[in-house]
Amino acid sequence: MQAVEISSFGAPEVLRLTERPAPVAGAGEVLIRVRASGVNRPDVLQRSGAYPPPPGTSDLPGLEVAGVIESGDADAMAQAGFKVGDRVCALVAGGGYAEQCVAPVGQCLPVPAGLDDVQAAALPETFFTVWSNVFDRGHLQPGETLLVQGGTSGIGVTAIQLGKAFGATVIATAGSDDKCAACLELGADHAINYRTQDFLAVAKDLTGGQGVNVILDMVAGDYVAREVECLAEDGRLVIIAVQGGVKAGFNAGLVLRRRLVITGSTLRPRPVAFKTAIAQALRARVWPLLERGLVKPVIHSTFAAAHAADAHALMETNQHIGKIVLTWA
Repeated sequence: MQAVEISSFGAPEVLRLTERPAPVAGAGEVLIRVRASGVNRPDVLQRSGAYPPPPGTSDLPGLEVAGVIESGDADAMAQAGFKVGDRVCALVAGGGYAEQCVAPVGQCLPVPAGLDDVQAAALPETFFTVWSNVFDRGHLQPGETLLVQGGTSGIGVTAIQLGKAFGATVIATAGSDDKCAACLELGADHAINYRTQDFLAVAKDLTGGQGVNVILDMVAGDYVAREVECLAEDGRLVIIAVQGGVKAGFNAGLVLRRRLVITGSTLRPRPVAFKTAIAQALRARVWPLLERGLVKPVIHSTFAAAHAADAHALMETNQHIGKIVLTWA
């Protein structure tokens, strides 16, 4: 099969198209003929040497795919309601930049009716991440206010839409007026240009001084101190990336007085059973919204897999709104 490998750690140009032996599905797994592969920030980090794959995982980058089941564990497929020939999308811990990819059956979901392969490949990583962190860890409730840092990222556009779909008021931050407008078009109630406005002051003003209930943070670093101040009583800060650095100082007294929760998670190393539970929740509660068009994947651009380096270069500019996807002929 053809695959995109990381020839050495470095700039996007280290990605190269190569030939690899096709993987073989084991117990509880399926082999997917990949038609599209999502591109995500962890892929960029892996390429640079900052985010190694978990032990036992393929060294190929790629955390989400869409395609057709070619083979697999018949019993596991039957229990999950799948069969050979079904169109699926899947979350994987690695190996997604390839024409064929093995995925645990529990991490597969049917392609929602009406979506093509590119759209389906844009779903797993962001939808699993947002559901796990905003709803499972952040316990976002109808009527609460959600602040999404980085509203036009793949995670951000998903968080905005799911927050609104489940009854929250959504405030999003973005780095330009055009990106703020995109957040509003996706359903955000308010958008803050973090380059020209102080998100803490604006969010406080928008909430009548009370603060927000849940923050989804991909920055960390010096954002954390302001986010702690931004939270309402019993508020929850969920950190899912540390693009601004791993060290943060904050007012611990506010945490005590307002009964705040600061939490975070990484999805990639979690066990299959954990990810399977998320998949089941998504299938029951979110997939119907996708099929009704109430929530949608947002695709910024697609690249042929041979041009994966160009896809990574685009991601590193931070100019994209939504997802970048690789396609396989």
